[in-house]
Amino acid sequence: MTDDNTGSPVPSPWRRRRGGASGPPLSFNPRMLVWAGGGLVLLLIVLFSATSCTRQVHPGSVGVLVNNIGSDAGVQAHAMGVGIYFVGFGQQIYEYPVYSRTYTWTHNESEQNGTNEEFSFQDKNGLALSADVAVAFSVDPTRAPKLFQKYRTAMDGIIAGPLRNAVRDALVTRAAQMSVEEIYGPRKAELIRGAESDVRNYMAPFGLTVERLYWAGNVRLPDTVLAQINMKIANEQAALAAQAKVAQAQAEAQQQIALAQGEAESMRIRGDALRQNPEVARLQAINKWNGVLPQVVGGGQPIPFIETGK
Repeated sequence: MTDDNTGSPVPSPWRRRRGGASGPPLSFNPRMLVWAGGGLVLLLIVLFSATSCTRQVHPGSVGVLVNNIGSDAGVQAHAMGVGIYFVGFGQQIYEYPVYSRTYTWTHNESEQNGTNEEFSFQDKNGLALSADVAVAFSVDPTRAPKLFQKYRTAMDGIIAGPLRNAVRDALVTRAAQMSVEEIYGPRKAELIRGAESDVRNYMAPFGLTVERLYWAGNVRLPDTVLAQINMKIANEQAALAAQAKVAQAQAEAQQQIALAQGEAESMRIRGDALRQNPEVARLQAINKWNGVLPQVVGGGQPIPFIETGK
C-alpha cells in the first residue's frame, strides 16, 4: 500500500507473520508472565506443605501420634501401623521398633554413638569392675502408646536413658552380692542372667520386651587383681595335678598290696592242701623228676621215690 500524495509505501498495521501470512502483531504481555510465575510458586508451596505435613511409619515399626495443642492434646490411645499419615499443626509421630533390635553399650568410642558407654559396678568388697553389655529388645505394638506416656521420648532416648539405667541398677545390685573371683569365674553367667530377669520384669509393664541381655566381652578388672586371680588359678591347677599324682600312687600301691595279699592267700591255700594230701606233693615231685638218681646220698637218707621199707 502507498501514500496517495507521495507514492511511498505506507507501513502496514499488521506485521507479516512467518511464511508470508498477515495477522495481528505478536506482543509480549508482562501480566501473563506474572500470573504464570505466581501459579508456579503456589504449586510449589502446596507440594511443600503436603510433603512437610506427612509422616511415614516404616516397616517393622509402629507409630504413636502425639497432639501437642488443642482440646484433644495428648497421646493417641492406639498405635499406628505402617503407612504415610497426614500430620496436622502441633502433631508428631514417634516410631518404635516391633522387630528385634540390638544395642551394645561399649567402651569403644568408635562404635554406637561415639562415647564410652561401658557399665561400672563393684563386687561385695568394693572392687571396681567394668564391662560391655548388649541387649536385644522389641516393643509390644499394643503398648507402644503406654511406653511413650511413661518416658515421653523416642526409642534412642529410651535406650540411652531408662533402659540403660535399669541395666546398670540390676548389675550393681547383683554384683554387690558376689566376690570378684565369682564374677570373673563360675558365677559370671549367673550375674548377667539375673540382671536380665530384673530388667525384663521392670520394663515389661510399659511395653518394652527385653529378649536377652548378655556380656559383649570379658569383665574388666584392675591389672593387679587379674594377675592375682591368674596366679591363684595356676596354683589351684598345680595342686589338683599333685593330688591326682598322689591318688594315682595310692591306687598303684593299693593294687600291689591287693596282688600280694592275693598271692599269699593263694600260697596258704596250696600249702594247706598239700599238708592235708601229702601224696599230691609226692606225685608233683615225681612228675617233675627227670629220672636221674642223685650221685651222693647222705648216710641213712632214703633214695628219692624208692620205697625201702615196703
